[in-house]
Amino acid sequence: MWLIVHLFIIAALSVRVLLRPHRDPASRVAWILFIMAVPYLGALVYLMLGEVRPTGTWIQQRRPDSAQFLSANAAARDATIPEHAWPGFAIGASISGFAPVGGNKGHLLDDSNATIDALVADIDAATQHVHLLFYIWLADTNGRKVVDAIVRAAKRGVTCRVIVDDLGSRDFIRSEHWSAMSRAGVQLARAQLIGNILVRILKGRVDVRNHRKIVVIDNHITYCGSQNCADPEFAVKAKYAPWVDAVIRFEGPIARQNQQLFLTDWLISTHEDFRELAHQPMPQPEPGFVAQVIGTGPENHYSATPELFATLMFSARRELVITTPYYVPDDAMQAALCASARRGIPTTIVLPARNDSWFVGAASRSYYAELLGAGVCIHEYVGGLLHAKTLTIDGEMTLIGSANMDRRSFDLNFENNILFHDPQLTQTMRRRQETYIAQSKPVSKTDVAAWGLRLRLRNNIMAIFSPVL
Repeated sequence: MWLIVHLFIIAALSVRVLLRPHRDPASRVAWILFIMAVPYLGALVYLMLGEVRPTGTWIQQRRPDSAQFLSANAAARDATIPEHAWPGFAIGASISGFAPVGGNKGHLLDDSNATIDALVADIDAATQHVHLLFYIWLADTNGRKVVDAIVRAAKRGVTCRVIVDDLGSRDFIRSEHWSAMSRAGVQLARAQLIGNILVRILKGRVDVRNHRKIVVIDNHITYCGSQNCADPEFAVKAKYAPWVDAVIRFEGPIARQNQQLFLTDWLISTHEDFRELAHQPMPQPEPGFVAQVIGTGPENHYSATPELFATLMFSARRELVITTPYYVPDDAMQAALCASARRGIPTTIVLPARNDSWFVGAASRSYYAELLGAGVCIHEYVGGLLHAKTLTIDGEMTLIGSANMDRRSFDLNFENNILFHDPQLTQTMRRRQETYIAQSKPVSKTDVAAWGLRLRLRNNIMAIFSPVL
């Protein structure tokens, strides 16, 4: 009887894995192997982590309908961007329904502390509203600076709304600073509420998180990049510090798209609908570059984020430079990056030498041999934990935001990025990328060949099971 039950558990869960929609073969194999190896633990883990089940509310409120997509797609063709740059904007429009818009300005901020100082200054100058969303908000020096600024804004009558992820900012939510903002009149929301853990497990994966970093001030200013609301020393993982981030402060119509993304998250978290703010009359547009917000999440069509990255890689004609803290690609993205180098495009990827996730760090290195064999230049940053998520193409176009190049950002997290075409600002980003490369050590074929059997085995095992986690 025990043997029958044992085999039934394995068979039933394996069939369930095979029948789940939108799961690539590698993920199915990884889960079935895991369930066969440890049936009872595997059953529990699969029920907790194996299925992403977006609610109807997510789908209804976030995914653009066909009319929205067709409108955005047509606008993308009409936008004043070069023909060779259009595919990236077109795929972005297909993902979140936002058309590229012109008339934007941007400034790459110097470092994490400069970002917080600029944010505080903008909050202090706000006259209408301040909207902030962070995955992680820490009660450290920078975190408290932003708390104090938003309390000041609320007390002088500015409408302030704050969203934090319920897991990523759990300690901050329990702190006195969260209560202080509430007492000052700041409207607060918790994204992806966990609540009763058992009930939450029944609804789907606990680790589906809102990983976005969004700032919108007075419907005209927005920030986009990798930085959470915290010090670069990042106290929760201080041994990897400093955390090195890249953030751009934008002004112009692009703020309205980030506004819509923020207000949709607000609607999902609170059931309060203020999305009309994103559609208020625009001031007379000024000269500026074309940009587009690309918001992604589990409700998007399968492989949306890898399609975005791969499309941008294939659009490179002269140069492709990428920085990311986590590289665990699917097959299509790995092939696109290798193809970029194989067709003669100087292709560079910069990763942290020490990763805060040993699992991801090991899985990332399992792809090094193939990348190097294709001609990709790999650099490992040694000046801290390189957390900047940037991609530049031909010195003309940049993607910056919160999305990593790993399975979590592909399948589980809600992310936000901005794609823009502007040679001047992209060159500024390229100079920043060069500072990362200058603080990195190149990885050669000889280095990878010298890895011992035990290290290579560990890396490849982690890569096999990366679709599980």
